[in-house]
Amino acid sequence: MNSGSKYQIDMCHGPLFGKIVLFSIPLMISNIMQVLFHVIDMIVIGRYAPHEAMAAVGSCGSLISTILSVFFGLSVGGNVLSARYIGARDRMQVFRSVHTAMATALYGGLLLAAVGMLVSRPILVWMATPESVLPKSTLYMQLYCLGIPVVLLTNFGSAQLRATGDTRRPMIYLVFSGFIKVLLNLFLVRVFHWDVAGVAVATLISNIVASSLIVGTLTGLRDASRLFLNKIRFHREIFKDMLKIGVPAGMQGALFGISNMLIQSTINSFGSKAMAGSAATGSLEGLVYTAFISYYYSVISFVGQNHGAKKYKRIVKSIFICIFLTALTAIVVGWSIYLPGNHLLRIFNPDPEVIKWGMIRLKYLVTAYFLCAIMEVISGALRGLGHSLIPMIVTLIGACGFRIFWVLYVFPHYKTMENLLLSYGVSWVMVTMVNGTILYVICRKLFRDAAHPLHHPGFGVISAK
Repeated sequence: MNSGSKYQIDMCHGPLFGKIVLFSIPLMISNIMQVLFHVIDMIVIGRYAPHEAMAAVGSCGSLISTILSVFFGLSVGGNVLSARYIGARDRMQVFRSVHTAMATALYGGLLLAAVGMLVSRPILVWMATPESVLPKSTLYMQLYCLGIPVVLLTNFGSAQLRATGDTRRPMIYLVFSGFIKVLLNLFLVRVFHWDVAGVAVATLISNIVASSLIVGTLTGLRDASRLFLNKIRFHREIFKDMLKIGVPAGMQGALFGISNMLIQSTINSFGSKAMAGSAATGSLEGLVYTAFISYYYSVISFVGQNHGAKKYKRIVKSIFICIFLTALTAIVVGWSIYLPGNHLLRIFNPDPEVIKWGMIRLKYLVTAYFLCAIMEVISGALRGLGHSLIPMIVTLIGACGFRIFWVLYVFPHYKTMENLLLSYGVSWVMVTMVNGTILYVICRKLFRDAAHPLHHPGFGVISAK
C-alpha cells in the first residue's frame, strides 16, 4: 500500500518510538505555528483596534469550535478507516474512504456555512455577549462561516494524508498559508482599520490557499489514497462506518464546546477586561494544546493501521509511547508559558487588569494541561480501535455534565474566576480514569481473542464492503 513516497511513514514495521516522534513533530510544528499566527492576530488587533475588537474575536472561539467539532470528528472517522484499510492492504476500501471523506467535507461544509451564518447572532446573544461587543462578534462569526467549506476540505484532506503517514506536507502548506494570514492581518487591520473584519478576511484567504495545496497533493498521489475530483461521492457503507466513528468523536467535541460556551458566558459576566484577558490567555493555551494534541492524531493513525494489520503488541506500545510523550510535552510547554506569563500577556495588552485576569487563567489551566493531554490520547486510542461511542458517553457525563453542574451549583457559592476554572482540571481527571479503565479492558480482549482465533472466527477481519 505504501507508494514509496519519501513523505510517508510505515507504521506497521520497525521501531515505534522514532516513527511516532517523526510523525508527530510535523503535526506539532504546524499546530504550534497556526496558534502563533493566531497569537499574532490577537497582538495586531489588541494593539491597533479597541479592546472590544479583541474581546469579540476571543468570545467567538468556543462557538466556532462547537460549530466545526462534529465535522472535525467525521474527519477522524475518515482517518481511522483509511488507516485501517491501508494496514489491511485493502486498496478498494482505501479509495472509497478517501472519496467519501472529501464528499463529506465539501457538501457538509456548504451546509454548515449556511446554518452558521443564520445562527451566529442568536447564539452570541444566548452566550450573554455584551452589547458593546456583540456587533463585532456577529460580523466576525458570519465572515468566518463563509470559509467553512475550505476549512473542512483542509481538515479532511490533512486527515487522509495522516492516514498514509504523511504529516510533513500538510505542515508545509499550513505554515505557508499562515504567513499569508499574518501579512494580510497587518495590512487590513493596521492600514485599513478593518479590525475584526480584517482578521476574518485574512483567515478566509489563507484557508483557501491551504485547502488548494492539500487537495492538489491528494490528486497527485500514486497509490490507493489518490483523490479523483470527478469521483468524489458518498459510498454508503463507508459513510455509515465513518458516522459510527466520527459522529461520537464530533459530538464529544461539541459537548466540550457547549460546556466551554457556558463557561465563556460566565466569564463574560466579569466584564470586557476579563474577556480580553481570557482571550489573550486562550491564545497562549492554544500553544500548549496544539503541542500535545499531535499525539492524539498520532495514536489514532498508528493504532488504526496496526489494528488493520492485526499487530496488537504494536497497538499497546503505540499507546504507552504517545501517553508518555504527550504528558511530557504538555508539562514542558505549559510551564514555559506560565512562568513568564506576565510578560507574554503584556504583549497582547498592557492593561494591568487585563493581565491580572489572564494570569488567573494561566495558573489554573496551563499548568494542569498534562491531565488533558493524557485524556486526549486515551480517547484517540479508543477511536483508533473503532470504539468512538464510549469516550463520547464518558465525556458527556464526566466532563460536560460535570462542568455544567459546577457552573450551575458550585460557582454561585464562590463567584470567582479561580473557582470557575477549577472545574476543568477535575473533569480531566474523571474522564481519564474512566476511559483508561475501558481501554485496558478492550486491549485485554484484543490479546485474548487473538490467542484463541478459532473461538472468534470473525475477529479482526476487515470487511470488503
